[in-house]
Amino acid sequence: MASPTVPDTGKAEHGLPENLIKRLVSLVTADGPETTTIPTPFTGEPLATLRVSKAEDVHAAYERARKAQRAWAALPVRERVKPFLKLADALVEQRAEILDVIQAETGKARRHALEEFLDVALCSLYYARRAEKLLKPRRRQGMIAGATRVQELRHPKGVVALIAPWNYPFALGASDIAPALMAGNAVIHKPDTQTCLSSLWVLDLLISLGLPRDLWQIVVGEPAEIGDPLIESADYVSFTGSTRGGKAIAEKVAPRLVGYSLELGGKNPMIVLDDADIERTARGAVRACFTNAGQLCIAIERLYVHEDVHDRFVERFVQLVKEMKLGAGRDFDVQMGSLTYARQLEAVSTQVEQAVKEGVTVLAGGKARPDLGPLFYEPTVLTDVTTDMDLCANETFGPVVSIYKYRDLDEVIDRANDTPYGLNASVWTRNVARGRQVAARIQAGSVNINDGFGATYASYDVPMGGFKQSGVGRRHGAEGLLKFTETQAVASQHFMDLEPPGSVSYEKFAEAMATGIKVMKRLRIK
Repeated sequence: MASPTVPDTGKAEHGLPENLIKRLVSLVTADGPETTTIPTPFTGEPLATLRVSKAEDVHAAYERARKAQRAWAALPVRERVKPFLKLADALVEQRAEILDVIQAETGKARRHALEEFLDVALCSLYYARRAEKLLKPRRRQGMIAGATRVQELRHPKGVVALIAPWNYPFALGASDIAPALMAGNAVIHKPDTQTCLSSLWVLDLLISLGLPRDLWQIVVGEPAEIGDPLIESADYVSFTGSTRGGKAIAEKVAPRLVGYSLELGGKNPMIVLDDADIERTARGAVRACFTNAGQLCIAIERLYVHEDVHDRFVERFVQLVKEMKLGAGRDFDVQMGSLTYARQLEAVSTQVEQAVKEGVTVLAGGKARPDLGPLFYEPTVLTDVTTDMDLCANETFGPVVSIYKYRDLDEVIDRANDTPYGLNASVWTRNVARGRQVAARIQAGSVNINDGFGATYASYDVPMGGFKQSGVGRRHGAEGLLKFTETQAVASQHFMDLEPPGSVSYEKFAEAMATGIKVMKRLRIK
């Protein structure tokens, strides 16, 4: 079996200027002497040493953030969006540096680091253009037309705790924090320690663009040390990560009845219908399965192919996978980079090895590549996976996909839905109308037709989130900003009171109101 080809790039050093690293790590909210050193996944060599936050640092961060938030919330929305309107241009001008930072801390290919850059630039611009309209007071229909005048107001939650994952640290930090800040909140942000530099980088940039220093604070450290104080003082919690972690957060905030949004795990299916364009579908499947080495909650891990096109699709897909370019370089030709953590490499290796022992057939990949770097693993395609295997039921979160043949459409939709997750799905067909019919039957928060995940995720005007155990709440769309606000109804009563006037009895008043309901129905009022 051929292995994926490797460009002659060698093992890249992280290449980040020392003065840049020093400037970024100085922004961590931590006053104690304890430090930690994070490595670059490409080589395992030290990347940056930074101070570790303690519980008292989190408490101090909340104190400063609350003071900053009161002043920030008092500003008109048009003033609050100004740093974010400037951000898009600044990101474009400095894109090479942030791509370097993302690659150095995550080990991902440059083309996948670019996706993070695009997400932050486009998502923050989307909200900067719409925040004023979304947050303005709205007149609503009152109980009695003309006599009851109602307004809906939006107030910021206060201080938001945002916990971001390691796989897309730049995108899943800044693109959620931007609407929270524009809504008038302050944010205490806990990124993963390994991948905190990209968040510190955009914080540094926004401060230079006019964002108050204490409004967004970044703490790093172990959940056992700073997790409870982070959650206990929050007015709202936003979390992206594992389903297990999301459930733990929900339990912690429940006694205080604090709101939260959770984007969690997935075991995402892709359905190839019998009329799919084989070449387009095979290339799309490579992107859908192996973007960021499969370390993506919306990546495809289960691939269902109709028996009429199964053999042709598998042949072409496997060929493309074997031709993929792996490496640690900064050029855009590399198609897949490294895993980020040693524990992730171990988890992927163990799951594949166990599946092989249980009878799975490896069509491509299936092994680590220490010759490229300590955390590289080949893009892997498996078949003969059965429903009782761990690989079929549980999220892999790595460059592994299993292929299943099917005959009946109803059967494959049932198989696609046979999971506790429901984050993302993909349908491939030449008939888009048919694809939409199939999509509507899939239990997932996002379904893409003739694309793996980007078509829905990058359409910022539509909410994105999960069904079942894949999450609570949504990011993007109006909801992605309004979830960071409290709704207040203010009503004023004019001309008449909501009780019988003068000497009219309650009995006559009740009769008049009942008659009024009938009239309103006939006139199509309400």
